[in-house]
Amino acid sequence: MAVEQLVTIAAVLLGALTTHLATYAMERSRNRYVLLTRWDDRKIDAYGGYVDRVRASIFLAVQLYEHKEGIRPSGKPEADLLEELREASRMRGRVFEQVMLLGGDAVVEAGHQLNAAALQLDWQAEGKITGTLDDWRARSRAAFREINEFHEAARIDLGVQGRVTGEQHPERDLLLPPARRNDDTS
Repeated sequence: MAVEQLVTIAAVLLGALTTHLATYAMERSRNRYVLLTRWDDRKIDAYGGYVDRVRASIFLAVQLYEHKEGIRPSGKPEADLLEELREASRMRGRVFEQVMLLGGDAVVEAGHQLNAAALQLDWQAEGKITGTLDDWRARSRAAFREINEFHEAARIDLGVQGRVTGEQHPERDLLLPPARRNDDTS
């Protein structure tokens, strides 16, 4: 009878140990999933916030550039437009810090490239670098291409399937109004 009791006790202990190990492994896996999901949520917020700030600064650069060039005068003084652009650029930099903390190498590098392209627009709008309207448009195209490259890197980092560029998504050009005509041909 003592051997049967020992076998029963050993079987109960083995069952308890197996149950404990299985529960521990499942709990650890669940915790790892929760942690990854939590970081993915933060990454999505950081990446989306960064692109939003980049686009906001680009649109302010456009507003300042068009005002200075007489393309579309603003109701605001140039000094106010310049201050808004500088503040947007500062905020773009602050939000990029979150990307650098959370993003993978490819995302961070794409962000650096995007920052460089956006700075070219800032600088031309501010008059720090010179250029024609064609130069402005080329710089704008480059900035929006870099936004798409950032999106690609972010999607890969987050494990999102599909692409935002490539054969199924041809490159799109800037949406521009038709050229102004000079009707005073008399």
